[in-house]
Amino acid sequence: MESTPPSPAQLLRMLEANRWAIPVLALLSREQGSRFAVIARAFSLSHNSLTRCLAWLKECGWVVPNPGHGHPLRPEYLLSEAGRPVGALCERIEAMRTRLKLATGELPRWSLPLVGGMGTEWSRFGEIQARLAPVTPRALSTTLKAVIDAELVRRRLEDRYPPLPLYALTGKGQDLAGALTS
Repeated sequence: MESTPPSPAQLLRMLEANRWAIPVLALLSREQGSRFAVIARAFSLSHNSLTRCLAWLKECGWVVPNPGHGHPLRPEYLLSEAGRPVGALCERIEAMRTRLKLATGELPRWSLPLVGGMGTEWSRFGEIQARLAPVTPRALSTTLKAVIDAELVRRRLEDRYPPLPLYALTGKGQDLAGALTS
């Protein structure tokens, strides 16, 4: 997709562009490749959903068809050279999601970039939006509600007129942010 490697924030946005990208890349990394039917069965994906996901991953340059495929036990899809570090990241994300009991697809699209871009310091809505550009205010508001409900982010109102809402990561959110950056 691009010749220069994406920044960490861009990488998270790219991964979140397809709901199944992270689990599929994690499986391909863990298993060192896989067949279409095995991937579809692992996540109960329809043929069309997995086809779209794999097409997106190929377009990003992270997945390649196995040139040595032909035997039923050989994987059809492998991680490319550029996809190996992304696959390792996806394995860490999936392991942390499992540890935190967060199901795949439970959080909205901007969740990982939001958690990865926040720190323990309190931030205003506008500051978060500027960090996550081009996120829309509506998408950010929806994402903040979801990550607050998942106990990844906490919200506090500063007592002034008008009240000023501030946001920061919880301990659970810091654990997930750590998996995104390590």
